[in-house]
Amino acid sequence: MNFATKSRCTRILVWLIWYIALLVFIQPGRLDESSSNPVPLLGVVSQEAEKGSLFPWQAGYRWKKLALKQYRAWRRAYGRAKWAARRARLAMSGAVTMAQLVNWLARGQQHYQVGALPVLYALLETLQVRAIINRHCPTRGEVDHGTVSLVLILNRLLFPLPLYQVADWVGRTVLATVVGVAAAKFNDDRLGRTLDALYPHLESIWLEVVETAMLKADIDLTLIFYDLTAFIAHGRYAESEAVDFGFAHNTPMNKRKFKLGLNVTADGHLPWLYQFWPGRTADLATVGHNMNQLAAWLRRCGYPLAETLVVGDRAMLDAEIALAYDQHGLRYLAGLRCLQSQHKALLTVWSDQQFESLPPLTEEGNYWGRGCEVSFKHQGHNVTHKGLVVLAGPLRDQLRQTRRTQLAQLETQLTALSQKLGQPRMRTLKMVQRRVNARLKESPVGKLVGTQVYQTPAGQVHFTWQIDEVALAEAERGDGRYLLVTNDWSLTHAQMLALYRQKDGVEKRFHVCKSDLKVSPVYLHQDQRIAAMLLLNMLALLAYSLLERQVRQAGWALTTRQIIKRLETLALIETHCHDGSSLRRLTLVAPEVVAILQLVAKVLDELFSAPVISKLPLLPTASTQSPWLPPRPSLC
Repeated sequence: MNFATKSRCTRILVWLIWYIALLVFIQPGRLDESSSNPVPLLGVVSQEAEKGSLFPWQAGYRWKKLALKQYRAWRRAYGRAKWAARRARLAMSGAVTMAQLVNWLARGQQHYQVGALPVLYALLETLQVRAIINRHCPTRGEVDHGTVSLVLILNRLLFPLPLYQVADWVGRTVLATVVGVAAAKFNDDRLGRTLDALYPHLESIWLEVVETAMLKADIDLTLIFYDLTAFIAHGRYAESEAVDFGFAHNTPMNKRKFKLGLNVTADGHLPWLYQFWPGRTADLATVGHNMNQLAAWLRRCGYPLAETLVVGDRAMLDAEIALAYDQHGLRYLAGLRCLQSQHKALLTVWSDQQFESLPPLTEEGNYWGRGCEVSFKHQGHNVTHKGLVVLAGPLRDQLRQTRRTQLAQLETQLTALSQKLGQPRMRTLKMVQRRVNARLKESPVGKLVGTQVYQTPAGQVHFTWQIDEVALAEAERGDGRYLLVTNDWSLTHAQMLALYRQKDGVEKRFHVCKSDLKVSPVYLHQDQRIAAMLLLNMLALLAYSLLERQVRQAGWALTTRQIIKRLETLALIETHCHDGSSLRRLTLVAPEVVAILQLVAKVLDELFSAPVISKLPLLPTASTQSPWLPPRPSLC
């Protein structure tokens, strides 16, 4: 303490405080050693002898410790029970919601997608897809190829993804629990090995599955539609023999592609026989192979070839194909691309008035037809088939309206060109003629307009133009007309047109492949895997078409995509509680969803109960129970 800055009174007060402190802490006199009550020392903890030991947790007092532990456990349990009762009273009175109460009691929840998985899974099991694949592709692996293929087919139907994303999708659904395989097992390496295993058996697997579907659903094979489409592939594909540049109406020329030839039944538009073709293959070159494949299948199954009618597009017929149909004993109906002069003449031999004087071929009254005979000649063989020249009123009106619009656009361009006469590069006959010819060449109707470029006596260059009425009338004479040919002379003209107009069924299936199943674009880079993945997509298309057919036969106008969309709200919630128990429950199901599930359950039950009496040796008959037959599928 710095006393130099303090007053005298302050210094006296400080010393007085120190003196009082000394008097308090210093005890005067001597301690009595003979006293029975020792004087306690200041600052030291002492223990009275009659109170027992200072340390109760020693050996003599362990039972007290256990008793205290039990007491405290009882107090905790009592507190939890009291807490739960208080929360329950609050929940009953409305102060706490039931959702909050469940959240307190639950340790966690997991949400799994269900959707249309039960429906599609039961349908694929009814078609014996997994059993057939396992029979053709046995394996000693941890996961069989049939299960992997089943998962891939379901993925194509519900949520198409690349191979490396399939495992994540399986983990978000109940599929892993249903098949009994962890989601991590469906990695892209395992999926690729399954595609490699499927490749040597593609035809056998497809024929067996599709025959099972045909026999169970009792599909009528008297009318078949055949067409070809192209699917775009991304990448270089330097070593590929299938993915290549080629012409296709629905894909750009600068994209690599592969093609698919597909037969579709008129009954339900089910995919039947298909063929994987390189992208450079012409449409006409596939018809002969498809005809041989179709005839071989029908003979093997004992189906009369003469009862099947194959309907094809205009690019599916020529003289060689027409003769081949007769040699196989198959009936056909197809449009003919009129490349020969004798066939072109058939389109313009009658005027519009001669067509319209006949009764229309349709109820709309805007289609007319004139019968004729079409002759084919190939390698010294001649054949004559029945023909029908069709005049389509809507197509004719559309073509003529388009031509008038193009003529008006060309006239506008020529008028603008005439206003530039006398300007640089528009002063000589040669320059003007070159500009006029360029406009005529660029226009699709340039051949219908006649022009004249001349020079006046004053030296000025002019040109005139006018529509060639003779050429215009000749062009309009063939508007809206096409030629249908068949070797079935029993078909009437109305039947020929009606059957040919139904060929859009195969186009609808191509649309499903590209929009719903996402077949294109293809990112696989091996021809074997592309072909195997195409098989899985065709199996998905078969299930898609079959479910749609059965539901519509039951009286519901629903597509498979609509069924999948309306069942998307189905989900499974798995709740795990603190005591280790768990609870599984479906989310709230709307009455509409219940009605759809009941209908589909009835349809699938009828389909499963239908007997399968096969003519192929690989399939079991109805009286033979095969060990590889799957158990009865369930929607539960």
